Amino acid sequence: MKNSVLTMFAIISLTACKKNETTTVNQSADSISESAPLDSPIAVSDSAKVTNTPASNVLSDQDKKFADAAARGGLMEVMMGKLAAANGTHASVKTLGEMMAKDHSKANEELKKWASSINYKLPAGLDADKQKKYDDLKAKKGADFDRMYADLMVSDHKEDIEEFKKESSDGQQADLKSFASKTLPTLEHHLMESEKTKTAVK
Repeated sequence: MKNSVLTMFAIISLTACKKNETTTVNQSADSISESAPLDSPIAVSDSAKVTNTPASNVLSDQDKKFADAAARGGLMEVMMGKLAAANGTHASVKTLGEMMAKDHSKANEELKKWASSINYKLPAGLDADKQKKYDDLKAKKGADFDRMYADLMVSDHKEDIEEFKKESSDGQQADLKSFASKTLPTLEHHLMESEKTKTAVK
């Protein structure tokens, strides 16, 4: 009887010891995990930067598609605008080209600044379709150049306006949505001026 009581006491003691050990280990693990963020850069970083990095995890498919299209489209507008300012024969074509180059350069810089802030890499050049449009325009001369440029600016800005409206309503990234909304009035003004130029060079 004494032996069985002693055995029971030993088992209870061992179990209690194991529980204490487990508790001690868990508590120390908890304290490590709680103290870790204090040493990590996340705890002291600006919350917006943490949210925005890395960009691939933050941007929706809509945001990526829009940003890439806006970058390529803006680049094409600047290239064509400079071409029109230099090669246009009608005064309104030259004026339109200068405005496009200036306004789209400004918008491109804003888009680049946004991309840089979240470490997102924008396309650096035109895609095949836009490159072909530019090359075809460059090959034109005189009145043919003027008409083609005006036509391109009308059709391109109609597409741009739809894309920018879609981003301003369906986009997920707040700063990119803001960029789209802020740029829309400029694009609408461009479309209006392009339509005037198209009528003038018919």
